[in-house]
Amino acid sequence: MSLDQEDKDLFHEEESSFDFKAILPKIIKIWPWILLSLAICLGIAFYVTQTSPPFYRVSSKFFIKENEQALSFFENPGVGPEQGMGLTNEMIILRSRPIAQATLSKLDFQVEYYEKGTFINKELFKQTPIVVEVDWKAPQLMNGLVEVHWQSIGEFKLEFPQESYSQLFPDGSYGTVSNLESKTFKFGEWVETPQFKIKVNNTSGQESGTSMFLLRDQNYLVNTYSVGLIIELAEKNSSILNLSLMVQNRAKGEAYLNALMETYLELELFEKNEIANRTINFIDSQVAGVSDSLTYFETQLQDFRSSNQTFNLSSESSTIFNQLTEIETQLANENLKRRYYQSLKDYLVRENYNEIVVPSGLGIEDPYLNGLIENLLAVQVDRSRLMATQTELSPQVKEANKKLSDLNRSISEILDNVDLNNKMSIEDLENRKGLIEASFRSLPQAEQNLIRIQRQATLNENIYNFLSERRAESAISKASNTPANKIIEFAKAGSLQVSPKPGQNYLAAIFAGLLIPILSVFGREFFQTKIEEPKYLERKLKIPVLSTILQNKGKENLVVFDSGKSGIAEGFRSLRSNIKFLVPKEKQLTFMITSTISGEGKTFCAINLASVYSLTGKKTILIGCDMRKPKIFEDFGLKNDIGLSTYLSGQEDDFKKIVKSTQYENLDLILSGPIPPNPSELLFSPNFEVLLNLLRGEYDVVILDTPPVGLVSETLDLLTMVDFTLFVFRQNYSEKGFIDAVNGLKDQKGVKNIYAIFNGLDASKVSYGGYGYTYGYGYGYYDEEIKKKKRFRI
Repeated sequence: MSLDQEDKDLFHEEESSFDFKAILPKIIKIWPWILLSLAICLGIAFYVTQTSPPFYRVSSKFFIKENEQALSFFENPGVGPEQGMGLTNEMIILRSRPIAQATLSKLDFQVEYYEKGTFINKELFKQTPIVVEVDWKAPQLMNGLVEVHWQSIGEFKLEFPQESYSQLFPDGSYGTVSNLESKTFKFGEWVETPQFKIKVNNTSGQESGTSMFLLRDQNYLVNTYSVGLIIELAEKNSSILNLSLMVQNRAKGEAYLNALMETYLELELFEKNEIANRTINFIDSQVAGVSDSLTYFETQLQDFRSSNQTFNLSSESSTIFNQLTEIETQLANENLKRRYYQSLKDYLVRENYNEIVVPSGLGIEDPYLNGLIENLLAVQVDRSRLMATQTELSPQVKEANKKLSDLNRSISEILDNVDLNNKMSIEDLENRKGLIEASFRSLPQAEQNLIRIQRQATLNENIYNFLSERRAESAISKASNTPANKIIEFAKAGSLQVSPKPGQNYLAAIFAGLLIPILSVFGREFFQTKIEEPKYLERKLKIPVLSTILQNKGKENLVVFDSGKSGIAEGFRSLRSNIKFLVPKEKQLTFMITSTISGEGKTFCAINLASVYSLTGKKTILIGCDMRKPKIFEDFGLKNDIGLSTYLSGQEDDFKKIVKSTQYENLDLILSGPIPPNPSELLFSPNFEVLLNLLRGEYDVVILDTPPVGLVSETLDLLTMVDFTLFVFRQNYSEKGFIDAVNGLKDQKGVKNIYAIFNGLDASKVSYGGYGYTYGYGYGYYDEEIKKKKRFRI
């Protein structure tokens, strides 16, 4: 084998069996089905587009300030939150149910209004022809449309189009109601039935109209809006959030997002004011007792001066009075601190952090203690917000609990030292007060009594002023509090629908409409194991294809004799013409016709090829070598009583006695004869070769109809006894793997002079070249075959 031939064979082996050139005409051929597929897919896209509720994206921008806790340098670095964790927590809180519930409590979303449309109902918001008031203390119909029809300004009719409705009871339980009857009621009056209690108001003033409403459970709305909220960072390293919702009604979505941001800021401000409120409450509890004491002692002082006619103190008494007043004021402040320390210890032991007051609010200027308590309160606020969306098992909640525990321990240790110093200060002041009181006892009795009363009045006045001043400072601090976070951009809805997208749907429908039938062609081609196209056979087979024979749709096999002007007869004439190029002119021909398996039409081809040779005047004999399944005798109306098996087995020595003449001139037959027990041995016997030599001397053309080469081994032995061999392949019957088997005979067995015939071609099913294959066989010439083109009908 030459190098070029080897390269060519290698190319054939590696070439894919997937013939793209054959697929394109098949796709063009099914154009009506493609149009039908396009129409169906576009219809589906239209239906989906028209029946899907339109959704719009509503978005806003919200700024979250990162926590900057006071005196954070005192904190344990291992306890502090990781960078970005605080922002993530705020995003979780914004999506939490409590925030959604607080927001929805400001909005009347529990009643939804709809306008009837051609395909779907359109949701209305604010601009509604009716307004429905609901008494939620009574049972109500939920999650089902209720239609309101009116033909006058005063009355309306309720209709219930759904078969059943959910019923919400005041205790939160649900039930089911069905088969509700339509009834007429008056506008502006409460309608109370066992199933619902509502009041419908005609806000449009129209004398006739139709509207629909639907009641929603608060829990349903909370779940819908908390889950549906989309939160994203505006930029990678920023703390500005993009808040967005997918809603059917743009105005409704804008209202919710704006209310959500405002609710978040209100809750943040409320948490900030809590510290000032606790300081004010603590001071108010102290002021109440001081105010009563101050009033009492001022009254006593006035009465004493009036009864004793004493209004001014002597210089000595005045000095002692000022000293005692200063000491007692300091002592009162230290006792106030002591009471604060005791209450703080009690809160820490009970871990009741919600009642703790910051020391600086009471004038206790201890930066370390103030910083720790401010951090404690900030962590407590963060933990409370986390608990709104998470559980105790959450890692972030566990981290907050650990931080609270560490701060509690640190503050308790500091309080022990501070309380000890406070005790020492009180004892020192008590001692100093005792020394001054010794000088006080040397004064006249009247002045002593005056000093006592005046001293108590001044002391209570100083304490009252001090507490009033601190309360005013806390109130000013509360009034000056503003949220750290802020709204950057109020909610705004986009003008374009997010879904459904008509253009995208129709484009997908066109793509699917084209793809489905085309893929079916590709799929059929991919899974096709039979040889369908003549071009495929020519491309894959390493031996020439001499002719293509059209499918015989009649019952008779002698097509050449019975239908001489048919396309099939012309195919055999074409085959006879092509064989002339295989052998020298006027040479005696001896060849065999075989196939891979039974049913491919080798006997049909052998009979008709012998027929066309006999019609040219050549003396032709056809030998039925298939002694297992004899067939030829049936087509010629002969008996299979004597034949090849009779001669090869030695029962008949004269070959002329086994030759049977037919009714057709120049055509004789040697039938296979009675079925022998050893057909393989008989064909391989020397008598068969002797018979062939004798027949070559008597006949111009000797044709052997042999058994299938894929089933019978003896057929391979005959290849060397003939001038050439014709292999028959049949359309949509022969397997593609048969091509490799025939190629193997040439490449592996070294068999030469092998040629192929493509039999049973249905020209109407050939995707390309069908006209070419049949044109040469005489379409338009054969008056015995009048074929009508089949038209596609849907």
